[in-house]
Amino acid sequence: MGATMNRVKEVIVVEGRADTEAIRHAVDADTIETNGSALPEETLAAIQLAAQTRGVIVFTDPDFNGERLRKLIAAQVPDVKHAFLTKSEAGLHVKHHSLGIEYAQPDDIQQALSQVYTLDKEPSGLSDITRADLRKLGLLAGANAASKRQALAEYLHLGYVNGKQLYSRLHMFGLKLIDVQQALLSLGEDKGKENE
Repeated sequence: MGATMNRVKEVIVVEGRADTEAIRHAVDADTIETNGSALPEETLAAIQLAAQTRGVIVFTDPDFNGERLRKLIAAQVPDVKHAFLTKSEAGLHVKHHSLGIEYAQPDDIQQALSQVYTLDKEPSGLSDITRADLRKLGLLAGANAASKRQALAEYLHLGYVNGKQLYSRLHMFGLKLIDVQQALLSLGEDKGKENE
């Protein structure tokens, strides 16, 4: 092998063996596989132990089952970190019917793992974003709301989000209105002021 791979200290939780293989092509890391969308007690116990000893990064597919697993794990192990891939990074460009970490390029995996989020312990105390703000910025309703929301989520590395999930993730990770406004400016998407 040529270059030395970056070592990830935390244990990475993925959905299956193919995800583990993709991660090992990108970084030097240990994984725990959930083996699908179920979360057996023994797997949860292993995740809890890893969280206490090394830390855990949840890195699930950007789809319904991946989000469901992420929520189940975060509810039981609140100190986990979260890494996200966009749908295009997770294989949307591949002529394939499903998305997954297993289809991601090593560079995309490395970038996602370098930009992890930790849940804010006091989510209501740090984020000043309201649903009215998101509506005004055109992220909750309107002709282009879904594409604008997806562009923002990709820019901020929030994973796939619908309107409700966007609000929740922004609060979960303690992001502020100014963060959203600056991201939209960078994306050339700041059309919300036109609606004032």
